[in-house]
Amino acid sequence: MNKDILLCGVGGQGTVLASKLIAAAAMTNGNTVHSAETIGMAQRGGSVTSHIRIGDKACSPLIPLGNADIIIAFEPAEAVRNLCYLKKDGMVIVNTVPVRPTTESLKPTGYDGTEMTDYLNKKCKCITVNSEELCAPLGSSKFFNVAVLGILIADGRIDIDRDTMINEINKRVPSKFVDINIKAFNLGGKFYEAQCNTAESGRYSD
Repeated sequence: MNKDILLCGVGGQGTVLASKLIAAAAMTNGNTVHSAETIGMAQRGGSVTSHIRIGDKACSPLIPLGNADIIIAFEPAEAVRNLCYLKKDGMVIVNTVPVRPTTESLKPTGYDGTEMTDYLNKKCKCITVNSEELCAPLGSSKFFNVAVLGILIADGRIDIDRDTMINEINKRVPSKFVDINIKAFNLGGKFYEAQCNTAESGRYSD
């Protein structure tokens, strides 16, 4: 398998954990994996970008512009900011719930993410997800970073199966949060099946 996956968001959304789970699952399947994170001022709500390159074709951890097969965006503006990395037939999975920058409180602009998601839908194949609605059964949208992996795996564009990812969640998430993160992962899979009417329905049970 040769895939380039870029994850982007802002500090506190769990972007790095999601990237580590993908990378670990790919390595469990015997793939060579290169990865790198660009964190910057993440602790202050700044941008976070994780690059994952799976397969023997990659010779460096950073994805070249126009080469990403998949972009997973935890915030709509970050998706647009990083769209230059997406290849022509690539796909974006984007959270439609915006994280308003600090400057918004000083001078409101009305930013609600709608313009960004509309732009993405016009420019590329795009799966839009409202993290608050998807994660409502869990009581918090902070589990979206694992829920979105359920969407990724259900889509089938990467050669990682559901059991392999759940095994990595069991190994890499603190034990007291494992069950709820598996529920989040399953919610993502159910969302994809409901949206895309996949033939293999019912695989994602609690």
